[in-house]
Amino acid sequence: MTIGLAAPFTRPARTAVTLTAVLLGATSVTFAAGLSASLTRVADGLSHAKSEPVQVYLYAGGAVTHVSPGKRGAGPGAGPRLPSAAAQQRAVEAALRAQPDTLHYVAETTVPVTVAGITQQIPVTAFRGNASWTGYDIISGRWYSGPGQVDVPTNFLTVTGKAVGDTVIMTVGGTRIPARIVGEVFDPKDHGLAMFTDWQTLARAGQTLIPANYDVALRPGTSPAAYARALGTLGSGYDVSINGNDPFFLTLIGLIGTLVLLLAVVAGLGVLNTVVLHTRERVHDLGIFKAIGMTPRQTITMVVCWAAGTGLLAGVIAVPLGMALHRRVLPIMASAAGTGLPPSYLSVYRPAELVLLALAGIVIAATGALLPASWAAATRTATALHAE
Repeated sequence: MTIGLAAPFTRPARTAVTLTAVLLGATSVTFAAGLSASLTRVADGLSHAKSEPVQVYLYAGGAVTHVSPGKRGAGPGAGPRLPSAAAQQRAVEAALRAQPDTLHYVAETTVPVTVAGITQQIPVTAFRGNASWTGYDIISGRWYSGPGQVDVPTNFLTVTGKAVGDTVIMTVGGTRIPARIVGEVFDPKDHGLAMFTDWQTLARAGQTLIPANYDVALRPGTSPAAYARALGTLGSGYDVSINGNDPFFLTLIGLIGTLVLLLAVVAGLGVLNTVVLHTRERVHDLGIFKAIGMTPRQTITMVVCWAAGTGLLAGVIAVPLGMALHRRVLPIMASAAGTGLPPSYLSVYRPAELVLLALAGIVIAATGALLPASWAAATRTATALHAE
């Protein structure tokens, strides 16, 4: 091991080439690990699948009430002989309370409003009850705490020129309703032109609001599918749906993993090329080491250590480089989509994970050096000395 770890100092230029190859591969691994974790959180933030895995949609008189953008399950009613909207609400809330696995639930509806500075009407989602758990991740500010307060996506602030703390005027049915922006949330749906508020904020316009759906949080360990089946006793006039992440993100994360694997293979091939050259140059030394008793296992250890020390150094350097690249690239991706990012989407590296990522350089270097090391171990002593 000592001989192997000292070998890189005899060929500084070649060692630099190996260091660069492993550094690029290890940096890619670190960056991809962070990117995959961040995209997973983005997918959860868009679908709210973790916070509200089940939704119950209501239909009144065979027609859909206000339906939240991006939610699944809206469609034609089951028939004209359905209970009234009030009766449906009572039935759903009674069914949700009766289920022991119900953790939280909240009624939700969406109303189109007019806002100064925006040419078209935008959807305002109103919640009846505490909705701080529904999974709208905060970029800045906080979630609303009462009537007269709203949370908005990033693009809303960009288009209107407003900031967190400013007052916005929305017009509902000819009634002007002032509200203070208390938070910026991650929600790029509807081009980021939306608002989220308390039920009573819109009730000030004198309109009767009818819930479009109920968002349901489940107790830990509860199967959303089993819970949805249990709510099947509600009968016709209701649509119970299970929330899930967009398959696009799963495909994207898979493609990232494939690309990183290819980059790691290329880095390993660079190490293999360097170690092959180094092994052939030192074939006489190998013959002498074998002549004085070096075993095949010791030979493999020595040759692998030629690259392992360089790989460790590259891995240690690659971790901060990959993290810096992650913090640089992800906000650019979000800006292209017209949104900001919550701090939690960037702080995805755990201490134990960083230690493993630092060892990625050793893995790449050792894997690339293993084939020439096996060749060196299999070479006969007489053949090595004869080649010299």
